[in-house]
Amino acid sequence: MRLEKFISQQLEVSRAIAGREIRAKKVTINGEVVRDAAYKVLPDDEVEYDGNPLVVQQGPRYFMLNKPQGYVCSTDDPDHPTVLFFIEEPAAFKLHAAGRLDIDTTGLVLLTDDGQWSHRITSPKHHLEKTYLVEVEEPIDPELVEKFAAGVQLHNEKELTKPAVLEILDEKAARLTISEGRYHQVKRMFAAMGNHVSALHRERIGDIELDEDLGEGEYRELTQQEVDSIGLPEELKQRK
Repeated sequence: MRLEKFISQQLEVSRAIAGREIRAKKVTINGEVVRDAAYKVLPDDEVEYDGNPLVVQQGPRYFMLNKPQGYVCSTDDPDHPTVLFFIEEPAAFKLHAAGRLDIDTTGLVLLTDDGQWSHRITSPKHHLEKTYLVEVEEPIDPELVEKFAAGVQLHNEKELTKPAVLEILDEKAARLTISEGRYHQVKRMFAAMGNHVSALHRERIGDIELDEDLGEGEYRELTQQEVDSIGLPEELKQRK
C-alpha cells in the first residue's frame, strides 16, 4: 500500500493532509524518515507517526463479540453507541457486523473487514442457520413446535418462513433455530402466534457458537477453524 494511503487510513484524514504530514518529516519507517508519499509499505515495516507506532494490517480480521443491550450494529449512528465501542484494535472503524442484531437483542455478533466472508453470512442464498434463546410474555403453546417447522405466515409477507426448529425450554423460554434473516424475524414469528418476545439472545451463527467465557461487551479473534467454517458459497463450490 502507498504510504500516503496508509497514513490517510491510519489517521482518518484526507490523502492531501497525509501527504503534507509525510513531507513534514513526521513519518518514519524502520527508524528512517520517509518523505516519499509513493513509498510501498510492507507488512514487516515499522511505521511511526510523530513517534507513535502505527500497525501495518496483515490480512483480513475476524472477531466475535458478546453484544449487550443498548448498542447498535451499524458502524456509525448519530443517536446510539455502536458495537465498535468495545473493539480495541487498530483501524477498528474498518470493521463491520456480519449479520446485525437489534439494539435490544444480545449475544453473538461477528465483526470483520472481509466483505466476501460477511456476504456468505448475510446472503439469503446460503441459508446459514442462526440459533437464539427466546423469552416470551405468555406461556409457549407446545403446538408451536410443529407450526414453526411447517413455516409461519408473517404480516405483510407473501411466503411462509422456512422451516424452523423450536425447542421449548420452560413455560416462557425456548431455543429457536432459523435459516433466514428476515426483518425482526424471530419477534414477528412469535407475534404471528399471539405472543410477545421480551428478551432475545443469539447463541450461534452457522458452526460458530458464542464463547461462554466472553462477558457482555467482551470479544476475541475467531480461530481459523471458525473462519473456515463459514465455507464457500454454493456457486463457487460448483466451479471448483
